[in-house]
Amino acid sequence: MTSTAAHYPALTEWNGTNGLPRFEAVRDEDFAGAFDSALAAHDLEIDAIADDAQTPSFANTIIALETAGDELSRVSALFWNKAGAHTNPEIQALERDVAPKMSRHYSKIGMNEALFKRINTLWENRDTLGLTGEELRVLERHWKGFVRAGARLAKPHQERLAAINEELAGLGAKFGQNVLADEKSWKLFLSTDDELAGIPDFLRDAMAGAAREHGEDGKFAVTLSRSIIEPFLTFSERRDLREQAFKAWVARGENGGETDNRETVKRTLALREEKAKLLGYAGFAAYKLDDTMAKTPDAVNTLLTQVWEKAVARASEEEAELATLIADEGKNHDVMPWDWRHYSEKLRAKKFSFSEAELKPYLQLEKIIEASFDVAERLFGIRAFELKGAKAYHPDVRTFEIRDEKGNLTAMFLGDYFARPSKRSGAWMSSFQSQHKLPLKNGVTGELPIIYNVCNFAKPSEGKPALLSLDDARTLFHEFGHALHGMLSNVTYPSVSGTGVSRDFVELPSQLYEHWLTVPEILEKYALHYETGAPMPKALLDKVLSAQTFNAGFNTVEFTSSALVDMAFHTRGEVADPMAVQGEVLAALNMPKSIVMRHATPHFQHVFSGDGYSAGYYSYMWSEVLDADAFAAFEETGNAFDADLARKLKDNIYSVGGSVDAEETYKAFRGKMPSPDAMLKKRGLVTA
Repeated sequence: MTSTAAHYPALTEWNGTNGLPRFEAVRDEDFAGAFDSALAAHDLEIDAIADDAQTPSFANTIIALETAGDELSRVSALFWNKAGAHTNPEIQALERDVAPKMSRHYSKIGMNEALFKRINTLWENRDTLGLTGEELRVLERHWKGFVRAGARLAKPHQERLAAINEELAGLGAKFGQNVLADEKSWKLFLSTDDELAGIPDFLRDAMAGAAREHGEDGKFAVTLSRSIIEPFLTFSERRDLREQAFKAWVARGENGGETDNRETVKRTLALREEKAKLLGYAGFAAYKLDDTMAKTPDAVNTLLTQVWEKAVARASEEEAELATLIADEGKNHDVMPWDWRHYSEKLRAKKFSFSEAELKPYLQLEKIIEASFDVAERLFGIRAFELKGAKAYHPDVRTFEIRDEKGNLTAMFLGDYFARPSKRSGAWMSSFQSQHKLPLKNGVTGELPIIYNVCNFAKPSEGKPALLSLDDARTLFHEFGHALHGMLSNVTYPSVSGTGVSRDFVELPSQLYEHWLTVPEILEKYALHYETGAPMPKALLDKVLSAQTFNAGFNTVEFTSSALVDMAFHTRGEVADPMAVQGEVLAALNMPKSIVMRHATPHFQHVFSGDGYSAGYYSYMWSEVLDADAFAAFEETGNAFDADLARKLKDNIYSVGGSVDAEETYKAFRGKMPSPDAMLKKRGLVTA
């Protein structure tokens, strides 16, 4: 057998600065061989655990599983990072091969009869093993994982389940690649003053840079990168161009031909339903929600319906105000989806006497990064130090050491902030390495977390600062909240480290962290004009804070409609025509024709590019109920940086990962579980 470490050291032996991978030595052509070698090595480790002649123990079974597959984890971490953040045709071709291969590999492990017998023995005798609370959680996670992987099914059903998982993995890879292909292939080049009417300087700069990237120097490109398309829809005075760009944006994955995702969605839903039934669940939503805080589809739909009714009523009021603005301009068209951002920006300027263009010069990317680090230091006592010149997987990526109050290195953090054609859209956090304290085969005990954030902000022209919208700034804080969840982790076992929590709890640390962006003392310190260095005027700051719930109906309708469609797909059984189901759900909701789903089905990557958020898109709102209540705890003290509360937050939310039950750990922080009231108030959907 080929030794992975011997033949592909750059992929498995991470001996760069502070244990980082040597990114400059990673070669795309090495991944295929490294995967084959690492998969084979992991197979041998699994067989050794399963065939161990000794009586099953927590150490020789569970701890052995926790530390097995280290080489495979490293190869995978580097590969999936490239596949998402800096892909190319070679990586995409390999992704289509690797995704089903990895599914096959883990299906085989999950159905290893001898291995499950050992785990089941430990589970049945768990009360006699003297396990700590964390160890019991880890044992439970392994046992449930094997059961959900089909360990208790008859052989023919196991084989069918493995085939389903393999096909689903391939479909997920294909779905994401199709969306990226549609995003890359569409662009609208503008050049005349008439075509650029209403476009502010910061957006012109970003569009000029995008045009240069596509070989059209001297022109201005509208692309489907959110950091360009959304401000274009906001500021462009050319309604015909807004409509053209908007329709291209919402048609991703639905353009016919090889990149059309509709059949992929149909097949995915059929396979998910079959998988759930094989495992004894009423449907796929019941299967996915079994190990979450929500527990049941009814609990999810109850929350979403309660919010929907308030959101659509508010959106109706907002639409009437926009229609008045349109009429005041002497126009007689309805409010359409390509009009909403444009006229809501005008309405905000009218109501609050400021516009996004006025705000943006004060939101420099560099200063918002500093702000996110400053909040982490004030709350959790950690500091970030940039390693200038450090090599990463792309020249734009920045590398930071994270150190505690005593100067000890506690984590490594990489920030990848700018959009590029090789990166999928959106923003996310992931890890190259998770924190844990177990001894490894290489003689090292424990590992530091190596965490990265990926965003898609518009890259400025040479020598100019990157300027963010308020939503962009919130996105940066959101993803850094996820990063902190990984970097502050303080557990023993890798499987419960950092973000290894239930899907509807994982968004709590990220969404909660967003609140500190708009704490007045943070904006006063970091919202500085990029030309003069002057702080944001208090009058403007006050307007920004008073406008936080502006457009709440629109934002909530966009999100909640997507979450309700997701739940419908996964509770209805077999779906003959997903687009018909989407239409039926929206019609039953009386979806305003002026608003569309935030993620239409053919480009709903949360749900169909893998199954991470399938039957789980609601979890952002479920976590929002928690985060609104959690920040209210700080507001009640009158100090957004209350030291005692910050310590409780770190100890009970950010550092425990999945080592404690989510409901139990939230109660340890707050003393109770919340109602949706604080969330509805935060969104501006209720006034008291």
